[in-house]
Amino acid sequence: MNKRVVITGMGAVTPIGNSVEEMWASITEGRNGIGLNTHFDTTDYTAKIAGEVKDLDLSEYIDRKEARKMDDFVKFAMVATIQAMKQAGLHEGNVEPERMGVVIGNGIGGIQTLEESFGILYEKGPARVPILTVPKMITNIGPGHVAIRINAQGPVYSVATACASGTDAIGDAARLIETGITDVVVTGGSEAPITKISVSGFTAIKALSTRYNDTPEKACRPFDKDRDGFILSEGAGVLILEDYDHAKKRGATILAEYLGSGMTCDANHLTAPHPEARGGIQAIKMAIRMSGIQPEDIDYINAHGTSTPLNDPTETMAIKKALGDHAYKVKVSSTKSMMGHLIGAAGAVEAIVCVKAMEDQFFPPTINLEEADPACDLDYVPNKGYNGKIDITMSNSLGFGGHNGVLILKRYQE
Repeated sequence: MNKRVVITGMGAVTPIGNSVEEMWASITEGRNGIGLNTHFDTTDYTAKIAGEVKDLDLSEYIDRKEARKMDDFVKFAMVATIQAMKQAGLHEGNVEPERMGVVIGNGIGGIQTLEESFGILYEKGPARVPILTVPKMITNIGPGHVAIRINAQGPVYSVATACASGTDAIGDAARLIETGITDVVVTGGSEAPITKISVSGFTAIKALSTRYNDTPEKACRPFDKDRDGFILSEGAGVLILEDYDHAKKRGATILAEYLGSGMTCDANHLTAPHPEARGGIQAIKMAIRMSGIQPEDIDYINAHGTSTPLNDPTETMAIKKALGDHAYKVKVSSTKSMMGHLIGAAGAVEAIVCVKAMEDQFFPPTINLEEADPACDLDYVPNKGYNGKIDITMSNSLGFGGHNGVLILKRYQE
């Protein structure tokens, strides 16, 4: 019999707050964190908007000397981890290092470092490439830094399934606990993709919004008929997953329970979802089956909801085909409307949103939803959130390469 998996701590760094509390306050107020990209001069770029982390004081979390060894995606992961560990009350005295793992997803990783080092290579030659280029760039270095910081000696690795990375990392982490390999896993996602090459590359495939440069607060509009692309954002979300018995034994406060997850691939197209939502439907059905629930048990869905022309109607189709009639009764929203798309960190941050939604019994809104696309005909909690009964939530993440990840979480009650 699989062990029960619970959530005992959470941490977040996002464009709408540098802690879970700040982020959640922004969501309940429908506050927008999207603005003009200040990371570099966008004069020659058609996409000029981003969801940036603001006013993050790293000195509270990371020594300045150590921070110089880290790409921003690692810094974000470290901050969120330290927050989550503190909330969970975890330290070396109450968890065996060999029984603690780290599984953190990222879709792009250290592209900031890669871009900077390429510039030095072309301008000054190979002998001048910084010595820390590879240790700052490789995708597994985030979990590596976290493991060193918290002395986690169990399984430590990264997950890279594009925009589903954070969600899939949480599913992997839960399975490590369910099968008895670990007692605790630090998991989630981190990303720092707002660079010249990323913006240029996503623009080239017409994925980013370019229509709202003069009104960035209106740019991310999931399910709206006037949406034109997603907003590239940065940040991290980290959750502490723990074996239920381990958590109870040490007197931890349990925030929510993990029920199950689904993971599939469309096997159809590099960037576009399957036109009949094949993989998304199967991932939702798999998550429901693994959770031991019925579709009508789901009270709230945090949608992938990217605000792209193809994603939103396809995801809507997947929800309708997987949930049947219940699709028109469940509340669905995209919190990307407020913070943009954190790529590999998106699913982790949105899992945290699901936990807070259950904790406060509050349906988060989809802002900027002025007139729904006719193909998007579910209840997306337009523009203003409100209170209601939420016991079970589902979070969807869909990524380039056809990746589909789905999590189902339950409100914890003694």
